[in-house]
Amino acid sequence: MASATSLTILEISAIFLSITALLTYVNHRFIGLPTTIGVMVISIVLSIGAIFLGFLGFDQLIDYEVSLLEQLDFTEVLLDGMLSMLLFAGALHVNISDLKRYRLPIGILACVGTLVSALLIATALYLMLPFFGFGLPFLWCLLFGALISPTDPIAVMGILSSAGAPKSLETVIAGESLFNDGIGVVIFVLLLGILSSGDIPTANYVAHTLAVEAGGGIVFGLVLGAILYYMLKSIDSYQEEVLLTLAGVIGGYALASHWHLSGPLAMVMMGLMVGNRGRALAMSDKTRHYIDLFWELIDEILNAILFVLIGLEVVMIAYSGNLFIAAGLTIVIALLARFIVVGMTTKTLQRQLDLPTGAWKVLTWGGLRGGISVALVLQLPTGAERDILLALTYAVVIFSILVQGLSVGKVAKSIAPDKQATTL
Repeated sequence: MASATSLTILEISAIFLSITALLTYVNHRFIGLPTTIGVMVISIVLSIGAIFLGFLGFDQLIDYEVSLLEQLDFTEVLLDGMLSMLLFAGALHVNISDLKRYRLPIGILACVGTLVSALLIATALYLMLPFFGFGLPFLWCLLFGALISPTDPIAVMGILSSAGAPKSLETVIAGESLFNDGIGVVIFVLLLGILSSGDIPTANYVAHTLAVEAGGGIVFGLVLGAILYYMLKSIDSYQEEVLLTLAGVIGGYALASHWHLSGPLAMVMMGLMVGNRGRALAMSDKTRHYIDLFWELIDEILNAILFVLIGLEVVMIAYSGNLFIAAGLTIVIALLARFIVVGMTTKTLQRQLDLPTGAWKVLTWGGLRGGISVALVLQLPTGAERDILLALTYAVVIFSILVQGLSVGKVAKSIAPDKQATTL
């Protein structure tokens, strides 16, 4: 039986980086899909091929893949490694004036929308699963609702750039996905704490935790962004300035986690400050060029690695007939919850939102889920409940990226150019 012997971090990194580079080449040379989607498709096909060979008795490949993945902590790689850089790179090119203009829909969808969606999904899942023999306690269903409700900035922003959506919708979806990530993680951590301790916290405790983690993360990001802005403005040397941004991201995220503040929200705020005020007032044209180029490359490379990992992790899931059907219904539930949240928001605040007619179509179909949902579900305690939610999470994520991600451009083309919305 083949398996990967114990490997060092350097060896594991070399293997996955080499796999990613090879798959990006194959996609660019022969397939031509957007990079993140293309490499995930190929890695899923490879995983399915390994599973099929295992059924035929040739289990060396799947044993090696499983052994290799077991040595890689996906949650740690994403949440403690990639996420800080991906969020900063994503926020770096978001225009803060556009965010202010659409702050109402962004705020409602990121905060209220995430909570409502989590509750809707949890309730529907709690009622649906017993019909397939997979009854789960409501707390586990709430955990699933919390981890699957936030739209993933990593998935969304990598696809929207070529989707052809009106600028206003691109701003709303990108802004929402940057902020609801931090909200979703905080809610998930609170629920996971209840599951671990068995104690139900008071409303004051929940409000205090949200204020400290989310609010503290925002304030910390602003302070860190101001310090970084001053340092960038005081020198004119692109080598040192690129290094300062990298240190600010990695060091700032580690410090936020150490102080139990929301690292994702801190990175978003710091990225917005450096990307707007910093790029305009603290950088020369040469420095701006190199910083943009550096973070664009970081974003592309890490996105490709992340989506390869998502595809390869498919071999860790054991589907049965009933679970497969339940997963299909869960995809529908997630889409309906998204539609209800978006529909209620756009219909109720139709005049105030200033969005194009039919905006709900893109906002619903463009609410992609990605690596953050996978990383969170892998934090759940080992057991039958975790296995069920892992399978459901992967179903929603893969459908989201492959089906919604590849077709959101067509949906966007059906929307009129930016103008004040008159009807839903």
